[in-house]
Amino acid sequence: QVRLVESGGGAVQPGGSLRLSCAASGFIFTLYTMAWYRQGPGKQRELVATITGGGATNYADSVKGRFTISRDNAKKMLSLQMNSLNLEDTAVYYCYSFGSPSYWGQGTQVTVSS
Repeated sequence: QVRLVESGGGAVQPGGSLRLSCAASGFIFTLYTMAWYRQGPGKQRELVATITGGGATNYADSVKGRFTISRDNAKKMLSLQMNSLNLEDTAVYYCYSFGSPSYWGQGTQVTVSS
């Protein structure tokens, strides 16, 4: 049974940092490109960052230079380090596994407010 379980969300002030984690199980983690998506209030879900099994990364323009996606294939963990958070980063963040079928985590709330 495939499971993606996010953690690390919470409330933070503008300029602050958070680190999200996603624990994966039930599939061969290293074979799949993984990603973080987010969905802000009243917005469509959007791609934040991707990382291949080999560690190649890609970022949405809105988070470049502020967010860092990483993975530990041995521990089957995906992470997202988020720095210099701003109000527009408020969203539910989802862990996602590419593939057929693809899988979503349940999401973790990140709230940036003063």
